[in-house]
Amino acid sequence: MTQPPPSTTTYTTIPISAGDVISRSLQNFTSSFSLLRPWPELFTSGSFTRPDSFSTALIRLRANFHHFICNYSIIISACGALSLIGSPISLLMFALVLSLWLLLYFFREDPLVLWGYDLNDRLVLIGLVLVSVLGVWLSGSAWNLVWGVLIGFLVCGVHAVLRNSDGLLVPGEEAALIGSGHVSGSYGAVSVSSDGGGQFIK
Repeated sequence: MTQPPPSTTTYTTIPISAGDVISRSLQNFTSSFSLLRPWPELFTSGSFTRPDSFSTALIRLRANFHHFICNYSIIISACGALSLIGSPISLLMFALVLSLWLLLYFFREDPLVLWGYDLNDRLVLIGLVLVSVLGVWLSGSAWNLVWGVLIGFLVCGVHAVLRNSDGLLVPGEEAALIGSGHVSGSYGAVSVSSDGGGQFIK
């Protein structure tokens, strides 16, 4: 009788302590700063033009958010923090809750085990939402935070629409073209021009 092959335990399924989970999440978080683009690149001279159509604006929005995702995240977080600058307790609460989201949800790859119980992603998400609501309620600065984050998104959205996206990679475009057989995977990256057309970069 043929025995089934032994199951392979992967890096993300090995139960480890909560401290190690946070340590690895922190390592992933610091590694994400490799995506940070040079700040002068956001304001390159001559790179801002008005889009000539709504579809062009959407293409620029996608391409620039994909390219400057780390920079935009910092801007939005900074706007949220600045909206709470008049309340140190609220600012501290914002930093604590944001840290929990980053370490326990966005940058966590390993299963979270507390007191012998394996917490799945849904439980972690529900817990973080409850902590966030409680933190906002205790700080008493909910509207300030909402306005700050909205202003951050507005600033980044306006920048993304007005900044020319020539030569920037559009997420998903390369995979779609490779799958359709128009180009092999080793050919190069797909970039987008401001008029909505695509081009290949070897």
